[in-house]
Amino acid sequence: MAEFTPIETQEQFNEMIHDRIEQAKRSEAKKFEGYISPTDVEALNKQIADLTAAAENNAKKYADYDKTLAERDAQIKKYETASVKSRIAHDMGLPYGMADRLSGEDEETIKKDAEALKAILGTQPKKTTPLAGTEGTGKDDAYKSMLSKLKGE
Repeated sequence: MAEFTPIETQEQFNEMIHDRIEQAKRSEAKKFEGYISPTDVEALNKQIADLTAAAENNAKKYADYDKTLAERDAQIKKYETASVKSRIAHDMGLPYGMADRLSGEDEETIKKDAEALKAILGTQPKKTTPLAGTEGTGKDDAYKSMLSKLKGE
């Protein structure tokens, strides 16, 4: 057995107890190295709650964005298709009103449909706009008619 030394003063006793307590604290601290303290756990739980709330707010805020983007993409595709149809109708010599009658999803199928429609309608000459000043107005026609009657023509 270990030899026992008598404690003579209260101060020696307190010092020995203090040493034993410090040794026990170090021993316990060594056991729990790598673990987080309860105060750190509270801070992390608060941070998790804050981030969860922020994520839920963002989810609500951006919930309709996918739907809105899909609607806009569909509208852009519709405009692009209408533009292609108008261009092809013009190139094929079809009337502008027939551009809406063309069908197809891409330029190739729209062009084939326009060729088929052109074959059905036949070729129509393109109408040209009159040149400025070559055609008279109603007032000029009246003067010409009066002049020709005076001349006796």
